[in-house]
Amino acid sequence: MSLRIITLANHKGGVSKTTSTASIGACMARMGKKVLLIDLDGQANLTLYFIPNENEIDASIFDSLVDGAPLPVKHVRDNLDLIPSSLEMASAEIALTNLLAREQLLSKLLEPIKQNYDYILIDCPPSLGIVTTNAFLAADEIIVPMTPELLPLKGMRMLDAFVSTLQRVKPNLRLGGVFIARFNHRKLNKVVEQAVKSRYEAITMKTRIRENIALAESAGSGQSIFEYDPHSNGAKDYQTLTEEIISRNQ
Repeated sequence: MSLRIITLANHKGGVSKTTSTASIGACMARMGKKVLLIDLDGQANLTLYFIPNENEIDASIFDSLVDGAPLPVKHVRDNLDLIPSSLEMASAEIALTNLLAREQLLSKLLEPIKQNYDYILIDCPPSLGIVTTNAFLAADEIIVPMTPELLPLKGMRMLDAFVSTLQRVKPNLRLGGVFIARFNHRKLNKVVEQAVKSRYEAITMKTRIRENIALAESAGSGQSIFEYDPHSNGAKDYQTLTEEIISRNQ
């Protein structure tokens, strides 16, 4: 199987983007795939999933993007590596403004190491700036986690327009999937889910991630959902979603 680089993106915060990146990556690794996770968010939540002690991080993606240092790859689990973020990434937009070819820095940094992996998953900040542009132009496809509320649906239109703009630079970039996270059976959830399906029929994932307290608890524990509570609905749903993503790439 050839390498797939997938960016998980939604410029609205709180839509389970980081939880999804961590969970899908951990699941792929458990299935024997070689996986690299990249944390581009200044809050560094993806990093904290696997390296809860910040003192263990001596270099971050910021040093690579801004200073050209080699990517600081940390081995965090069997088959699973991570490029950590740091609080400095919050200022990355400003730091990158004057750099040459700034939108494709991440693509160039990945060149020497990407052949080591089956999947590279990139977690973005909740904005559509230079950092997210780097994540999009490095990727083969964008997967969008959404919560079943009306606001994220409006945001999808902005994301559509953003991807269309970037396709002028990278014509093969595509929206590869949309899935619903934090789903429950309230009426609004079903209304929004139906709207997503009708708008993105070809790419809406069959799997939805149910609202699950274990997912929220695992985030601060230094463990993926499969380590924290392997029998939870969260673990079951992410296992199914991961299998669906892999099967689409076969």
